[in-house]
Amino acid sequence: MESESGAKKIKLYYGGIFLLTGLAVLAFSFICGKSYEEILRNTIVSLIISGTVIFMLLDAYDREGGFAYDNSIHRERFVAVYAVLVILSCLLSLVPNQFWPYMALFVILGLFSNTEIGLVSGMGFVIISVMLEDNGNYSELFMYVLAGMVALALLRDLKENTAIGFPVAISLMLQAVLIVAYNVLFLNRSLSISILILPIMNIMLNLVILLIFLNMFGVYVLRRTNDRYMEINDTEYALLSKLKEQNKDEYYRAIHTAYIAERIALGLGLNDRAVKCCSYYHRIAVTDGKTSWDEVKHIYYDNHFPDEAIAFLHEYISPTAGKVKTKEALALNLSETVIASVMYLVKKDKDVKINYDQLIDKILEKKETDGELNDYDVTFNEFSQMRKILKKEKLYYDFLR
Repeated sequence: MESESGAKKIKLYYGGIFLLTGLAVLAFSFICGKSYEEILRNTIVSLIISGTVIFMLLDAYDREGGFAYDNSIHRERFVAVYAVLVILSCLLSLVPNQFWPYMALFVILGLFSNTEIGLVSGMGFVIISVMLEDNGNYSELFMYVLAGMVALALLRDLKENTAIGFPVAISLMLQAVLIVAYNVLFLNRSLSISILILPIMNIMLNLVILLIFLNMFGVYVLRRTNDRYMEINDTEYALLSKLKEQNKDEYYRAIHTAYIAERIALGLGLNDRAVKCCSYYHRIAVTDGKTSWDEVKHIYYDNHFPDEAIAFLHEYISPTAGKVKTKEALALNLSETVIASVMYLVKKDKDVKINYDQLIDKILEKKETDGELNDYDVTFNEFSQMRKILKKEKLYYDFLR
């Protein structure tokens, strides 16, 4: 999945942030005039935090789909953000804790890795800031970890068309409530206009950071994934062009399957881009006699397929025993079976008259009888819709002659 030089570079990055965390906290502990016991405590805790985050990063990389978006390819983004936040978390200990923008920082860390890593690393930075404070205590952890968890949960599954207004508003509102609660419950201050100043400033700071970051994330991450789909879902893409040269039957089978599968995906509101991608490439190396996942997975990684597309391809090519398959996999399965059947009949006799409704019913009834549908996460209504969509494409099937 990754070159040897790339793996060494990442290991150096991870080793670097491990040392940076320990050295930065050690230096700031001295600067803040902590006792030797506190310096030792702060340094050890910071190293444990960074070690845990690095372990989670390595574990996520070893698991398929362990990272969100394309973070498995661009792991240096998280490393860069983590390194900056190590220093920032130390500096924030010198700032009034009610002004810390950790809610937005949790979201940044999560979107550049995954939800679990974002939560653990964000919590770790809050702990560092609290340890370096003069009178830090658990109340700040309560205030910022809870707000960060909620913000991360609301903003973890972003798409290009995701409306962020409501989740951002809820996150900011919760942060404001928690800061006011912190003043009243933990500092025993009377509720007044004066204690609302810092919450308002905190909200404004978090809002600015979130809006800038989410805009950049949409442009450089979400849109880039869409652009990548546009490239690999082009029938003239290098892999498909090579397949066309080697075996035209396989090429046209992929093209026709993709068309029908995409129609089903659009009709049921499924991930049409990934379905189309899987339709094109699940048999990309069949002419070379390579059909198993271990034999073909390097093709998808080498061509930087989106993580979700790789996950669907893995599911379709080498499904996990006992695991329920997705609707996307069923859309591809049905489309491929119908297209392969029509192409076989036409190749056998170009003038054959095919009753497409009858053919589709027989194919689907056989799958039901064989119990294939038991493996898929599909309702009777959804399966019925798939049947209707397959039957609507009669004119397209005639095009296969």
